[in-house]
Formats: sequence, C-alpha cells, structure tokens
Amino acid sequence: MIERILQIWNAGGWVMWPLFGLALVTFFTGVRLWRDLAGRQYRRLAEKTWKAWVRRPDKGDGEVGEIIRYVLEDARSARDINSRFAEVAARILPPIDRQIQLLGTFVAAAPLVGLLGTVFGMLVTFQALAAGGGGGKVTEAMAAGISQALFPPEVGLCIALPGLVLIQLIRRQRREYEAFLAHLESYVVQWFRSNAARCAAHPTAASRTDAAAPTGPRPTPETAMVPA
Repeated sequence: MIERILQIWNAGGWVMWPLFGLALVTFFTGVRLWRDLAGRQYRRLAEKTWKAWVRRPDKGDGEVGEIIRYVLEDARSARDINSRFAEVAARILPPIDRQIQLLGTFVAAAPLVGLLGTVFGMLVTFQALAAGGGGGKVTEAMAAGISQALFPPEVGLCIALPGLVLIQLIRRQRREYEAFLAHLESYVVQWFRSNAARCAAHPTAASRTDAAAPTGPRPTPETAMVPA
C-alpha cells in the first residue's frame, strides 16, 4: 500500500510537493480553528448556570463570566449593555471570520495547483510525441506525462473536498457562537430592565443589588474575553 502511494507520488512530479505543503497548512488551520470553537466554554455550560451568573456576576467564571461582568459593570442603561456586547462581538467574531476566509483560500487553491500539474504533464506528453524515436521510449515518456497530468488534480480534489466539509462545520460553530452571544445579550438586557424597574419600585432592593455587585477594577474588552 505504501509502495503504491509512493509510486503515485513520484509519478505526479514536482507539483506534488506544493500540494503536500498546502494540505498540511489547510488541515492544520482548519482543525485548530474547529477545536478552538468546539472547546468554547458556552458549549458545556448549562443555561441555568449562566443565567444565575447574570443575576450574580461575581459568581461567574471563565470566558462567559468575564463577558457578563464586563457588560454589566457600571452599566447605566440597556443601550450601554448593547454597546458592550457589540464590542465583545467585534473582538471575537472577526478573527474567526478571517481564519475561515484564509481556510477557504487554501481549499480553493488546491485544485488550481493540481491543474498546474496537469498543464506540465501535458507538456511532457507533447514533447515525447514531438521527439519521436523508438516506440518504447515514446510510450514510456507519454505514460510519464499522462501520469503527471492526472495525479496532481486528483490529489488537489482530495484536499479540497474534505476542506469544504471542514469549512461548513466551522461556519456552523461560528453561527452557534454568534447565536449564543445574541441570546445572552437578550437575557442580560431583559434582566437589567426588570431589575431597574424593581429597584425603582422598592429602593431597598437597590442596596442589596449594589452589595452583590462585583468589586475591583472594571474589566476591559481585552481581559473580558478569550481571544479567538
């Protein structure tokens, strides 16, 4: 089996080396991004847990807890909360989008590099036909040229097809993360408004809320989030 793979590899010519490098970069980038999104805290966090953290931000931990503390710290209105959630999304989602675009470029380049091998293989074949000479030599040269023309695009497609599947999986995870942030924002805004109305109706509740508020320096966008 390994011998056969090596024969195919050698028959593909020098274009197989760029394809090999492209395959490594493609799947390293894709698997690393997929693992990063799959390992995000929100995926293993129960809804009742982070809702309890919204009511008591000082109890939250991890990435989600930091986000909750950041958006609620010194928030004076629902507009402040919406603005801070926009800052969170602007820090987390664009790096993910850039990596998805880079991965898409690698996937699109694989068949094109394979097509380059086809062009060189056809040139070798035509050169063998033009040289003429003995039948055996021409046949061997043509066979080498045809192999070089066929194997690189096959390898390029073998890189591109799994890469496309990987991109779709990553995009689905990215949409799930964005949906979680939107759900969290909606709940935080609703809780903030209901809490503000309750505090306005019962001033003593405000003092209890202030006592439960987290102390210490206010988080910044950089410390409130784990970079993507």
